[in-house]
Amino acid sequence: MDHLLPAGIALGAGLLGAFLLRMLLRWLAGHAGRTRWGGDDVIVAALRTVAPWAAVAGGVAGAAAALPLTRAMQHGVNQVLTVLLIFVATVTAARVVAGLVRTVTTSRSGVAGSATIFVNITRILVLAIGFLVMLQTLGVSIAPMLTALGVGGLAVALALQDTLANLFAGIHILASKTVQPGDYIQLSSGEEGYVEDINWRQTTVRELSNNLVVIPNGQLAKSNMTNFMRPEQQLTVLVQVGVSYDSDLDHVERVTDEVIAEVMTEVSGAVPDHEPAIRFHTFGDSRIGFTVILGVGEFSDQYRIKHEFIKRLHRRYRAEGIRIPSPARTVALQQGAVVLPQQRAGEEIVPLP
Repeated sequence: MDHLLPAGIALGAGLLGAFLLRMLLRWLAGHAGRTRWGGDDVIVAALRTVAPWAAVAGGVAGAAAALPLTRAMQHGVNQVLTVLLIFVATVTAARVVAGLVRTVTTSRSGVAGSATIFVNITRILVLAIGFLVMLQTLGVSIAPMLTALGVGGLAVALALQDTLANLFAGIHILASKTVQPGDYIQLSSGEEGYVEDINWRQTTVRELSNNLVVIPNGQLAKSNMTNFMRPEQQLTVLVQVGVSYDSDLDHVERVTDEVIAEVMTEVSGAVPDHEPAIRFHTFGDSRIGFTVILGVGEFSDQYRIKHEFIKRLHRRYRAEGIRIPSPARTVALQQGAVVLPQQRAGEEIVPLP
């Protein structure tokens, strides 16, 4: 009976310590939630799991030491508690490392999605190390296991060539920073959209129609690709316009500049500080063609800006009396043939029936 009192005190102290640590970490979690960095939230959330268990394990170890146990039984209790702590610490460390990696990838890409390939790899590595430490603590030699893993790894690599190719292609894509989650890409095969995620096997792309396209990493690495977000997110779009030959081109240019300035300042997604450009370039069949160069914030903004620009330009041209002619061609009829006014070399004259 004399040994039960100190054992109970040790066990109670461990439980009390676990309760106090949980209350302290709950307060720290609330404080961490008010900071801008997301890493402290991950660390505190992980400590809320491991710290109370460590206190309980310490109390149980103290109680076992106070009891008159045999040496073998004492050793067994210590081993069980050590393995339990290693297991909890390993799971917690995997959660912390994976959470920090996710926070880093999210902050660098600037989007909600994250590259789970790095998260999964780091989580598996931490869990594997913790498992080996656990076996070593139990007295199991890990040297033969590492040798077997080395030999078996070669056979697995040969059997999983495509999977490993996709894995290393995904790592290469992220490491080279050619594609990051949140980028808008277009492949030579026609697929285009926002990159949602890059995991160990495939890349998920969300089209503007909100459909998901799944592309194997190996195929993505081998495809010709245009990334509309790099080296910078802002880009220019071209709008083709034409006016009639009797138009005053200086007046046309001035009116178009005013419409551009109006769109750039009032439409969401436009870039007000982008210097627009108007370039006349073509004497067409019925019009003088020119190109308007607009600045947009990112790829999907171009559709809204083109929409507003064309509407406002058409309304302003009608108010200013600037005519946008429809395509027309004059055809002269002769007996036995159809002759175009300016027939080019190599063009065929079609005889009339």
